[in-house]
Amino acid sequence: MVVNMETGDELIDIKNSFFTGNYQVCVNECQKHKLQDSSLAVEKDIFMYRSYIALKKYRVVLDEISSSSPDLIQPLKTLATFLANPERRESMVVDLDNMMSGNLDVNNYVLLLVAGTIYLHAGQPESALKILHSSEHIECLALKVQALLSMNRPDLARKEMKNLVEKDEDATITQLAQAWTNLHLGSDKIQEAYYIYKDLLDKYGNTCLLLNGSAACSIAEGKYVEAEASLNDGLQEDPNNTDILVNLLVNSQFMGKPQEVSNRYMSQLKDMDPKHPFLVSVALKEADFDRMCKQYAI
Repeated sequence: MVVNMETGDELIDIKNSFFTGNYQVCVNECQKHKLQDSSLAVEKDIFMYRSYIALKKYRVVLDEISSSSPDLIQPLKTLATFLANPERRESMVVDLDNMMSGNLDVNNYVLLLVAGTIYLHAGQPESALKILHSSEHIECLALKVQALLSMNRPDLARKEMKNLVEKDEDATITQLAQAWTNLHLGSDKIQEAYYIYKDLLDKYGNTCLLLNGSAACSIAEGKYVEAEASLNDGLQEDPNNTDILVNLLVNSQFMGKPQEVSNRYMSQLKDMDPKHPFLVSVALKEADFDRMCKQYAI
């Protein structure tokens, strides 16, 4: 593997592929290169298995990670199980609560990332923050930013960004966290977020993750035609990407498209992930609306 001379990081290309959503490229790079350093080899495998999870190839992770796998890798089996079994997610969150209340190995940053990711997926950002606060690992810091933004606290996320910048200002994950924060801060910061995504797209090429982020900036600025173009490019990359489908649905509403267009995206989303947080949120709002209609009915 070629060592990046600027950072001295042998895994820099693998990391950047993962963080920008080039998951298959990340898998290919991980499989191609053999590392002599055992700790680097474990870290490489972590990115490989996380990429398989992102590609929804859960069976690979579940079959290959066992009790004899390194401690850092083992938590990824929990994440794969959680995502692969929507019907078990509620009970797994309860099990996670019990696990996190015991003796926690705060040095296992992968365990913290998995726990934080599951809590965010379950709509419990406060629990995610509680778990992540003890770690200064750069990805844990970025996930804390994400948790704060999900709580609509961009002011606190902005403060957390200082820790990320001090850790590694030029890291791709830091750049992405800055884009997330700027987008939530709004106003002139939206344009700054857009330029971050544009720079990453120019550098690493089209991925659903980057195109979706760019489209979110365009939607926030009311540039719905530009957003639609980015989202359609994302759909070309992955027709089944749920985040792209959600933003296509939202953007179609802003564009005043016929209701059947939104319904079509909603149907696709339900086929892909019936327990998607967006669908859960919509169902709760519909239930609240029905309840209020009954409450005020004459």
